Amino acid sequence: MKTRDDIRNIAIIAHVDHGKTTLVNELLKQSDTLNGHEQIQDRAMDTNPIERERGITILSKNTAVKYDGKQINILDTPGHADFGGEVERIMRMVDGVLLVVDAAEGTMPQTRFVLKKALDQHLTPIVVINKIDKPGARPEEVVDEVLDLFIELGADESQLDFPVVYASAMNGTSSFDPDIDTQEHTMKPVFDTILENIPAPIDNSDDPLQFQVAMLDYDDFVGRIGIGRVFRGTIKVGDSVVVMKLDGSQQKFRVTKIMGFVGLNKVEITEAKAGDLIAVSGMEDINVGETVVDPNTLEPLPILRIDEPTMQMTFGTNTSPFVGKDGKFVTARQLIDRLERELHTDVSLRVEETDDPGAWLVSGRGELHLSILIETLRREGYELQVSRPEVIYKEIDGVKCEPYESVQIDTPEEYSGSIIDTLSQRKGEMQNMESVGNGQTRLSFLVPSRGLIGYSTQFLSLTHGYGIMNHSFDKYAPVVKNWDPGRRNGTLVSINTGKVTTYAIMAVQDRGKIFTDPGTEVYEGMIVGENARDNDISVNITRGRNQTNVRAAGSEDIAKVKAPVHLTLEESLEFLNSDELCEVTPEHVRLRKRILNTNEREKAAKKRKNNR
Repeated sequence: MKTRDDIRNIAIIAHVDHGKTTLVNELLKQSDTLNGHEQIQDRAMDTNPIERERGITILSKNTAVKYDGKQINILDTPGHADFGGEVERIMRMVDGVLLVVDAAEGTMPQTRFVLKKALDQHLTPIVVINKIDKPGARPEEVVDEVLDLFIELGADESQLDFPVVYASAMNGTSSFDPDIDTQEHTMKPVFDTILENIPAPIDNSDDPLQFQVAMLDYDDFVGRIGIGRVFRGTIKVGDSVVVMKLDGSQQKFRVTKIMGFVGLNKVEITEAKAGDLIAVSGMEDINVGETVVDPNTLEPLPILRIDEPTMQMTFGTNTSPFVGKDGKFVTARQLIDRLERELHTDVSLRVEETDDPGAWLVSGRGELHLSILIETLRREGYELQVSRPEVIYKEIDGVKCEPYESVQIDTPEEYSGSIIDTLSQRKGEMQNMESVGNGQTRLSFLVPSRGLIGYSTQFLSLTHGYGIMNHSFDKYAPVVKNWDPGRRNGTLVSINTGKVTTYAIMAVQDRGKIFTDPGTEVYEGMIVGENARDNDISVNITRGRNQTNVRAAGSEDIAKVKAPVHLTLEESLEFLNSDELCEVTPEHVRLRKRILNTNEREKAAKKRKNNR
């Protein structure tokens, strides 16, 4: 069969922080792509500010490098399972994958996740053992771990015969030998392995057009841009084509612009043919997974299959007394319009209406997936309030089931007992425990997803910040009955509106942890701390000292207050109980009760207690 030997299409996949994006940087630098004067920043593919701040890849992105007269199209993918939809939708665009594995950590839960997606698509794998210079590197053992993982995931014989390259992407070195002394400052072994092993695309450019959209972009001048692969035929600027919609309908449009990729830039081209990864504009209403075809041959490609969401939250308009103080967008219409725009680009997201006209049920792949969406909205100027994350139940063969996650923990040995105890309380089942040297223990668990809600903060406390926890969706299994993993502690709730005073904090700080600084504005029903016991306490956090002109020895207390605990957005979401909400604005993240009025809230609590 005729192929295009001038091009290769690959995706780079890995667990979080195993060095995908750094490797792409080095491939760009050491290829024939950049001009001599052109410089690129570290992790150049992480263009989203949140990606750069957190050091993780959130969105799949593509680039192209020139090497030895050939073009290698590279797709950088997220390593976190919460953004698995970004991985799933681009697997069909490529013919092979570079699986990057840390030479010290070895295979991790999300290595399994991303590799399974690649093997399901029968892609050709290349394994890059990265961070070969890392203390504790054990490259030969890690290769054996990778082989075991391939066998476990049902790889065929050709996939099991994968080539291995050893590299240090941070230093820009690589070689075919696990001995670190053989490392040279070159990415030639990686490039050569790609060209020799990744299949060239089939050249069926004389057949009728088939182009499938896998990603979306937007430009103020040309509107929506569909990014994808030409699977068959040729597409030219000015062509009249048909979009085969997901609902079965058809829509005609004219191609106004075609862009190819060179380095980090889009370059206008006049035509593209089978095997090319391109961006096409002219389609006002196109979505991920839809196929652009020749008007005379209406043959759509199979719709992209994306795993279903496993977690959901209610997003609603902000109803607190401080609404509108920070944000530009506060109405229900503005919020739903923004969520609907997000649906166009995030294929793993679902948005459903609720009985409340100002609230929507938003479903995603995990806490991180949803919290990143919330963080994006607040940075764009939106105000909203969100509920506690809840898992999505399914009925399978007449049995109610809930999602379970595979959890892998690396921790100092002295903390392993506490971790086993706390995860057992959260209905976790330990599957493996092994010593990995240097006083470290690796623990593997299968835990209900709802058991992990709120656990990361407790985990950091248990391990004093030295533990590393990774988890990814594993399966649906029967629901654990008669168990509620919610927060055990109660809250300290403000009974009035005003500014927090140091004097008031001194009076209530012995009750538990305080979340607010002196001078912070609070309102009635706002959560200002965590109670050391399991009940809620209404407190006057704005009380000031009575002023008097009489002074006596010992009448002036020295103001001594403990440093307040400042919760991040993720910690705030984990803290919530079912009767609480998190208010999110561009400047603040506040915790509050659903019922703000103290008397009404206490009446509702008594009513719930009597109904039990």
